Amino acid sequence: MYLTCPQCHSNHVNKNGFNRLNKQLYKCQDCGRQFVLHPAKGPVSQETLELIDRLLLEKISLAGIARAVKVSEVRFPPNFVPQGLT
Repeated sequence: MYLTCPQCHSNHVNKNGFNRLNKQLYKCQDCGRQFVLHPAKGPVSQETLELIDRLLLEKISLAGIARAVKVSEVRFPPNFVPQGLT
């Protein structure tokens, strides 16, 4: 089975330990991207990001927003949450 990097499609991929869920991690030697073969979840949709943005304006806690939109707080994109709310 040949692995390819999801970012650069290179075949230069090596095993790189395990994640918290005990899934095998792989690392691309060309671009440095680290990934698992079958991620449990995909990226957060644009619609969900817009909903999170509107809920932040309502001064709802991050934990409350995460529960409401069924997204882990960890999955909020970097720099998406304004400073002072984290």
